[in-house]
Amino acid sequence: MARILLLFLPGLVAVCAVHGIFMDRLASKKLCADDECVYTISLASAQEDYNAPDCRFINVKKGQQIYVYSKLVKENGAGEFWAGSVYGDGQDEMGVVGYFPRNLVKEQRVYQEATKEVPTTDIDFFCE
Repeated sequence: MARILLLFLPGLVAVCAVHGIFMDRLASKKLCADDECVYTISLASAQEDYNAPDCRFINVKKGQQIYVYSKLVKENGAGEFWAGSVYGDGQDEMGVVGYFPRNLVKEQRVYQEATKEVPTTDIDFFCE
């Protein structure tokens, strides 16, 4: 039985590595500009550096611009997080959407109000 398990273990590890993992949800609802949360809400500027604690989050350096796509609805004393991607200067985070603390940034320009409350799904907290 142990030999059979050892034969399947590498395949199981490869499947997890290719497909990623679902992490714990940070909130059950988010605010967006539209029902699908695809439109940019605002442009924000990072006020300090932030090192992502896990793959749900993005690294941010002071002064970087961030496109904001959704804002998690704060629950039960949890931190307030927004989702976005770093903009410009060929940074490695460009195009990668992840969470960051709301108090880390200052909104520079609001494009659309985040008035649509949408339930979060497992894919909102998926890590590759």
